[in-house]
Amino acid sequence: MGLLDNLENMAAGRVAGSNPEAAAVLEMIQNHPGGVSGMVEAFHNKGLGGVVNSWIGTGENQAVTPDQIQQALGSAPVQALAQKLGVSPEQAGSTLSQLLPTIVDKLSPNGAVPEHSNLLQMGEGLLAALGKTGTNG
Repeated sequence: MGLLDNLENMAAGRVAGSNPEAAAVLEMIQNHPGGVSGMVEAFHNKGLGGVVNSWIGTGENQAVTPDQIQQALGSAPVQALAQKLGVSPEQAGSTLSQLLPTIVDKLSPNGAVPEHSNLLQMGEGLLAALGKTGTNG
């Protein structure tokens, strides 16, 4: 598992300069217990299954508020993201509310949560696309 983690970190690091917010959110997803699946489960457990399912499905993504993200994931990931980006927890929550639906949507292009082994390739492609389009929070 260490080699996969190193490869994922290298992929995120390659594009981090062009979109540090997206790279940090992708890293947060990868570090969440269970990865994307674990994050989806956390949203379901807090009554936000419909919201997160819209990101995975092929239809339009439902919006999520910073408060809903904190409700689903807890304050620790938001605090860690804030520290990593050098912003306030409020700003980190706002960044998450903007980027998380798009990132989860792009990581589940066929309406299904990806296997952990596919996350590296998908994440690297996503970060490259976000960097090229200038989608910054």
